[in-house]
Amino acid sequence: MAELVARPSSAIVMRGKDIVRLSAGLTFLIGIMFFANIFLGTGAGSGTMLILAAMVGGYMAMNIGANDVANNVGPSVGSGALTMTSAIIMAATFEIAGALIAGGDVVSTIKKGIIDPSTIADSATFIWLMLAALFAGAIWLNIATVLGAPVSTTHSIVGGVLGAGIAAGGWQIAKWDTMGLIAASWVISPVLGGLISALFLYLIKRTIIYQTELIASAKRIVPFLIAIMAWAFITYISIKGLKKLWQIDFTSALLIGFIGALLVAITVKPMIVHAAGKMQNDRESINQLFTIPLIFAAALLSFAHGANDVANAVGPLAAINDALTSGGISTKAAIPLWAMIVGAMGIALGLALYGPKLIRTVGSEITHLDKMRAFCIALAAAITVIIASQLKLPVSSTHIAIGGVFGVGFLREYLDANVERMVSEIHDRIEGHDPKDVRTFLAEFDAASIADKGAMIKNLKKNGSAKLHLAKKDRKDLRKVYRKELAKRSLLFRIASAWLVTVPVSGCLAALIFYAIRGFMLP
Repeated sequence: MAELVARPSSAIVMRGKDIVRLSAGLTFLIGIMFFANIFLGTGAGSGTMLILAAMVGGYMAMNIGANDVANNVGPSVGSGALTMTSAIIMAATFEIAGALIAGGDVVSTIKKGIIDPSTIADSATFIWLMLAALFAGAIWLNIATVLGAPVSTTHSIVGGVLGAGIAAGGWQIAKWDTMGLIAASWVISPVLGGLISALFLYLIKRTIIYQTELIASAKRIVPFLIAIMAWAFITYISIKGLKKLWQIDFTSALLIGFIGALLVAITVKPMIVHAAGKMQNDRESINQLFTIPLIFAAALLSFAHGANDVANAVGPLAAINDALTSGGISTKAAIPLWAMIVGAMGIALGLALYGPKLIRTVGSEITHLDKMRAFCIALAAAITVIIASQLKLPVSSTHIAIGGVFGVGFLREYLDANVERMVSEIHDRIEGHDPKDVRTFLAEFDAASIADKGAMIKNLKKNGSAKLHLAKKDRKDLRKVYRKELAKRSLLFRIASAWLVTVPVSGCLAALIFYAIRGFMLP
């Protein structure tokens, strides 16, 4: 009876929260309308159009916050480095700071140069094209968030611009070679992110976790890893996060990052040695050493995301504003301060209202993340962007982060399967021991360093020939432990499917919206 009473009560609470979220979002959009009405005017022409565009831009910004920001803080929350509340507060703060400080004064009106604006007949058509693209991208992001699929906001707006552009100017308006590069990023981004995160996790395991003296190894290796992170993030922020404030070439950014990494290494080395000296010689103690670097990484990723991805919300808005004020179509447009404020506040509000769902998906539902694994994912995100920038490859921060999460998950599966093979080798080589002795040997094997494990296997190959007869229950237990799925395939297929349809779906939505607008509004 208690359960029957509790369930409806819980459902009512959830519905109440949904109503509060929806009300807050609608209040924000209505607030934009009043704000724009006061400061921009409501003339029958440009004023009303700009107010409508501002509201759609705010809706897009909220969806960016709800869906995309999870990639920056999800691993930190999943690993326990940050609580959900502290992650949302920190991410919102740095997203706003990134948008307002480094969001830039000018933005490209045609995202990624995927259509040729010279083929568009007039400014009115261009304005409705951009509005349709913005609205379609926001709708798809909203759908993806409801489905629990983290997708690329850049690809959402790219699809919207492409679809509305084709509807306005025909198939010849699209630059298909550019679209080919964007499509390639669907594979490039997650594969690079996954490989780099897995590589660093394996490095940590090989040099620290698989050693007998974990603390001594950590004192040597952890400062080096933090220095690499410092180099990666200083370089990353220099070439991406601050690019609209400070133009710097790649070599200079690398040099600044290297100098910063040296200073960080000199600073943190004694701190790590001091902290590690008070810890026990176990994995959990080592895990704690990555907490503060991971928090810094989440903050810097949020800052860079705010600086770059706010353009997905305010770029089309700036383009509409420029077309309304100048009467023409340009490939670059100034971003009004009010538009940047709308974008920054919208991202923060969307994160606070709807971000937790995707944060949990990224942080804990794909695979179990501890601080070491989350550290590797954050590091991979920065390094992948650096590599891609130098190679002129279009990559998605969302795809990189998700690829990193799956990368560490699949590495865990591989390493556990490897251990299973080694344990099977032991089973094949030991003879004449009862289950108790076998368990003792396996415990010693588990505690040994990777080099000692190899020596133990070699010794068994020399001295043992007959097979070990384990109890049936022991064999079953071993199979259960080592054959456990550590990266959820169902989520992989769901997320990958959402990535593949992002551009087509947002493009079709944008085309439909544009056709509807043209039917009602355009001559």
